[in-house]
Formats: sequence, structure tokens, C-alpha cells
Amino acid sequence: MQVEDIASLIKSGVPDCEVEVDGDGTHFTAVIVSDVFAGKNMVQQHQVVYKALGDRMGTDIHALSIQTYTPEQWKKKSAFRVISST
Repeated sequence: MQVEDIASLIKSGVPDCEVEVDGDGTHFTAVIVSDVFAGKNMVQQHQVVYKALGDRMGTDIHALSIQTYTPEQWKKKSAFRVISST
């Protein structure tokens, strides 16, 4: 499975989200930003993503590391990124 396929599945299943997926064909990482995560705990947020991926989890996708954020959380996280001056 390609990173573009995973990103497309997540975008189709998670309303109004921004997605970044990286991986090697079986092991992937995904960063997803959406308002849908507001008020949900981490398990509930990940369940939203797993639902979007359906039966691909455990078959086409062997391992997926998920980071979920609301837009407000992402904005705060991005504000703390250190930019190298080299």
C-alpha cells in the first residue's frame, strides 16, 4: 500500500482533515489534524482513523503510528518547533 492511498482513505473518512503520511510500504506514520478530534480522548481519536482505514489495518497496513490533533493543538505544537539556523 502506498502513502498516497492511506492519506486518501483517511481524508475520505475523517471530515475536513489535513493528513501527512510517511512509510516504507508496510510500516507507516500518519499525522492527522481535524476538528472531529475535539472532545475525544486519544483512543476515540484513533478509532476514528481506524474506521476510515477499514479492513486495510492488519492486512495491507502492518503497522501505523498515529498522531492526532485538533487545529488548535496543531497550531500550539507548530509554534514550539525549533527552526535550525545552520
